[in-house]
Amino acid sequence: MATQKYPKVVGYDLVQQIGGGGFSRVFRAVNIEAHLVAACKFLPITPQTTDKERRNIEKEMRIHNSLKHENCLAFIDACVVDLHHQSKYIPGFYLLMELAAGGDLFDKIAPDVGVGDDVAHLYFNQLLSGVDHMHKNGVCHRDLKPENILLDVAGTLKISDFGLSAVYMLKDTGRIRTLTERCGSLPYVAPELSGADAYEAQPIDVWGVGVILYTMLAGNTPWDEPSSRSPEYVRYINGESLNDQPWCRFSADALSLIQGLLTVHPKERFTINDAFQHPWCTRPSQLAKQSAFSLALALTQSLRTTGDLDLAAPELDPRSTPSEDEDVEMLSAPHHTQFTQTLMLFSQTQSGVRYTPHLTRFYAGAPPDAFLPLMREGLLSLGVQIKDAPPNGETLRLRIGGHDARKEAFRGWVELDPFEYHGSHGTFCVMQRDNGNPISWRQLWRAVIQTPMVEPLVLKKRSS
Repeated sequence: MATQKYPKVVGYDLVQQIGGGGFSRVFRAVNIEAHLVAACKFLPITPQTTDKERRNIEKEMRIHNSLKHENCLAFIDACVVDLHHQSKYIPGFYLLMELAAGGDLFDKIAPDVGVGDDVAHLYFNQLLSGVDHMHKNGVCHRDLKPENILLDVAGTLKISDFGLSAVYMLKDTGRIRTLTERCGSLPYVAPELSGADAYEAQPIDVWGVGVILYTMLAGNTPWDEPSSRSPEYVRYINGESLNDQPWCRFSADALSLIQGLLTVHPKERFTINDAFQHPWCTRPSQLAKQSAFSLALALTQSLRTTGDLDLAAPELDPRSTPSEDEDVEMLSAPHHTQFTQTLMLFSQTQSGVRYTPHLTRFYAGAPPDAFLPLMREGLLSLGVQIKDAPPNGETLRLRIGGHDARKEAFRGWVELDPFEYHGSHGTFCVMQRDNGNPISWRQLWRAVIQTPMVEPLVLKKRSS
């Protein structure tokens, strides 16, 4: 029997897994002849795959393909490999879409700090535009949360992952239906989903964008869940939280907008149009006409202030520059732009400069085989669940998971690559999140670095 492989998807080869875990995986896909790069979401088909699961994936593809807007991740094409082709190819659904080469928006935000008002204003208006387009096409996302907010190579916001979305309005007739399915993640769901009654679609997404705006400005989500089980939520609905941090540091206009979006009763909640017309949104953007360089600097200001960027890109040897061949390769890459370069999404590794969209990375002054046990010990001391994974060439790997402070599940990888500096052997460590809150993942990254077994080996930016 021939070895199974991934098929070529409408001219694209799947070259590198860049995300996913559990049920789905995401690959970087390359069309060599056309010099194009995309992302491919793979959902496996097995003998246990039910007809309902197939219909849900087909629904996701139809809905995603119907959305054509600059703030919705573009759907390119798809193919299906069924079980009767498994002798040659790996069965599954292959969804080809735009590569969000700027990575996660919330990977660029320091926990409990947030972004400046101008950055939040720019990206919140883009988020509103994307959601407004969805609603005008009769689509409710139902899973708006930080991990589904991405950036393209120019720094434009992209809404992603339409797996839980639903059609609530027929475009031809305008007929609207209520929804009944309970879905979404507890820190982001609207309070009406805790009951058994049918619910209106649009207010669900309005609540979601309200939580996202709060998270941008605060650097954390407001509560574990919108119920009496969350003391923070109880304080909010009782009007007691406004004197608490971080609520008390929001501007009056920002606070007014957040309260309108996070109104408990859905019929009294702001609409998307109300948000568009709110004074906080209608003021001119201070960043929209500035360069990609200025946008990237403004976006990552909180990471610079906290020192996180100094750990992710410590400039170990400013005298070493990419070779001419590496420079040509980088500059010709579709994901190499002024925005991604300023975000420091390129790392010096043993094999040269490479695109690394995760800012949760650092360098250590010990080789991977010596550093791996220390990294494992540090993670275990934080209560993280660990599984050893087989190496990928020279790369040593750990599969990790657990629950964050908001009780939200996370999963991801720790990858350790060999790295040589000043004649010594070190490790380039990347923590790649598959799912979970990007801000919580950054908190975990920082906590691991600060453990007594890891911290002494972390290479820091040299003083100038």
